[in-house]
Amino acid sequence: MNSIIIATPEELEKAFSIRKNVFVEEQGVPLADEFDEFDEFDEFDRLDGKCEHILAYYEGQPVGTGRIRTVEGIGKLERICIVEPYRKFGIGRHIIAALENIALEKGLPKVKLHGQTHAKGFYEKLGYGVSSAEFMEDGIPHVLMTKSME
Repeated sequence: MNSIIIATPEELEKAFSIRKNVFVEEQGVPLADEFDEFDEFDEFDRLDGKCEHILAYYEGQPVGTGRIRTVEGIGKLERICIVEPYRKFGIGRHIIAALENIALEKGLPKVKLHGQTHAKGFYEKLGYGVSSAEFMEDGIPHVLMTKSME
């Protein structure tokens, strides 16, 4: 298992395919809500506050993805997903660690994410704490979760 910081449009398309599979087809998120202005690819924006994407591989296959962007001086982890047959191999922990490493590289003191409530325990095991009441996002219950990077 390994992950890369996406550096080409082709790699980004692989991440988009994973997100479409998991969020749009499996979970019913509207396609228009899944992709946004932060998904634009610009190889020259590394470390300039622009969104950065991770692509996780398992046995040579792209199977998971996630992104991080800086919002008000905090790292916001987003669009974290793994295709269904690969969810029990520790890939989620690997993606979170890669995104947190980017946050550390940028000197961000804290990270946050909107975790689906069914994944709350997973994030808690990684040191995240619930920071909000439950809320709905694209028809799916979520909670805000945060973690100090210091």
